[in-house]
Amino acid sequence: MKKKLLSTVVLLGTMVLSACNVTTEDEATTGNTNNDQEAVQIDLLGAAADEKDLNILRDQLTRNGFEVNVNQQPDYASYRAQRDAGNFDISVASWTTVTGNPDYAVRSLFTSDGDSRVIAPDSEVDELINQAATENESEYVDTYSELENVLVTENAYTAGLYNSLKAQAFNKDLINPESVNLYKSRAFAWDTVQFNDTSLNETEPLILTQTESDLTSLDPIKGNDGSINQLNTNMYVRLVNLTEDDTVTSEASLSYDHAIAEGNTDYYFVLRDDINFTSVEDGQAVDTGERVGADDVKFSLERASDPESVPDHRTYSLHEYIDEVTVVDDMSELEDATVAEAGTSVKDALEDDLDTSINSLVTDKTQADSAAGNYQVVKLTTTEPFPQVLNYLAHQSAGIVSKKQVESINTYDIENFDINTDIPYGDQRAVTEGDTYDNHLYASGPYVMIEKNDYAATFQKNPAYMPETDNAAKIKNVTVRFIGDMDSALSALRSGEVHLLYGLGETQYQVVEGEESLELQTGPSNAVQYLIINTTNEDRKTAQSEDLRKAILYSINQDDFIQSYDGQKEKAFTPVTPLVETGNELEADADLAQEHLSNYLEQSEE
Repeated sequence: MKKKLLSTVVLLGTMVLSACNVTTEDEATTGNTNNDQEAVQIDLLGAAADEKDLNILRDQLTRNGFEVNVNQQPDYASYRAQRDAGNFDISVASWTTVTGNPDYAVRSLFTSDGDSRVIAPDSEVDELINQAATENESEYVDTYSELENVLVTENAYTAGLYNSLKAQAFNKDLINPESVNLYKSRAFAWDTVQFNDTSLNETEPLILTQTESDLTSLDPIKGNDGSINQLNTNMYVRLVNLTEDDTVTSEASLSYDHAIAEGNTDYYFVLRDDINFTSVEDGQAVDTGERVGADDVKFSLERASDPESVPDHRTYSLHEYIDEVTVVDDMSELEDATVAEAGTSVKDALEDDLDTSINSLVTDKTQADSAAGNYQVVKLTTTEPFPQVLNYLAHQSAGIVSKKQVESINTYDIENFDINTDIPYGDQRAVTEGDTYDNHLYASGPYVMIEKNDYAATFQKNPAYMPETDNAAKIKNVTVRFIGDMDSALSALRSGEVHLLYGLGETQYQVVEGEESLELQTGPSNAVQYLIINTTNEDRKTAQSEDLRKAILYSINQDDFIQSYDGQKEKAFTPVTPLVETGNELEADADLAQEHLSNYLEQSEE
């Protein structure tokens, strides 16, 4: 059938979009629209950083009968203002699951009370997310598959565009490549890194970068963003960690081992006794002599799970499932509790990797002595069965702080807290050079921040963090330079001013590969670019018509995105895709797109 030319694409953004390398403008205007079918206007929102994706979507939708008004905002703040106001039909968005578990990938975005909710409340979505949270990994695959189909296939609330790789580069002439890990979810950990010439570990700083210089908070529960995630990850030990492939492990954590009791509501951790808090005196990290113990764990996790524990608590949603934290003092409890799906006792499970069996349980952390078999054991109980709680405990927001120190600093009245006069624990003003400097940090992890200014932050090794073990930090000093532009950061890496660059974009890979002194590491990530189809603003046509949403859905061809990024992207159905192999995949279908668009137009005329 003869095709007609569609009207010129209207550009609402302040910047003119360049033609993408997937479809030319001429090709975009000779699509599958029937002569007798009018083009449907649709508003597409995105930020300047999304220009390529906006181009691709515009062309795909234009070919399938839409007249696309592109609203490209100059920066993220402006974009979010438009998105929060509901001024769009469809919007490009991104999501990274930093905890490595699928509950985090969906709860905030899709539940009716989610912090970052992008769909209208849907009871079926809520039920499936809550059901999957109670299940073990072997059980939840089918549940998440069903959830994805409800979100995408059945209702077209959202659609995945692609899954990105994760990349970092470093100076291999200076840094030992075998000491550098690339984590899928976990922020970059510094403690394993060492120089090729190990004599430099004590004398030369490891120089890293990050874009943000304004730090949200060095109190773990008061931030979850790019300004502090990497910093707090290295300053506070947690009950468990994530491996490079997102497996929960006790390796290099505060626990020798952990166990889940039958029923998936009780979680046990046998604690190490070789970590002390470090503080800063005269510009040097010093051993405070205070052991990191069960009372600190109880205090840290109870405040993490209490939304009123501090002003501006920003990570409560990660820890709201924590019901109770107790220090176990009865050996019979460990002997009587059975490990989920194993049939062995919790005591036997906790002793698997211990050099000395558990002979006694002590509540006073100063009395713990693993060599003598005297241990501290902490039990965490969740509000309901929730095995994925372990992933949240591996997040930087579950870092263990000193009960004694935090209580001595946070003496303010919460109800009358004044940010202008009160300096709470972790406030960056306490570590910033100048009149406000009064470093009150007590770090439980491998490093502590010494000080910061507008250009960099300096850190030093905790001398009392698992000393005489393989887990002790290798390099004594670390400097994190604040470089807002990634191209400038790459230039600094190439010139030797920076030793390692975390979070490279695909366009920088070729530059790194062209430098003999640099090594590029790439691997899977949990970062997904996806499309929000507006159902939260009832005045929007997409909220009123499932057929219109499905016409949009079946216009999306993920191969175009992968081709445009030179194969450096992978297909994604939802933010769950990198975490659970559900088998779901979005297939472009022009005929289905036309069918649903025709249905929408017929309904609009009635």
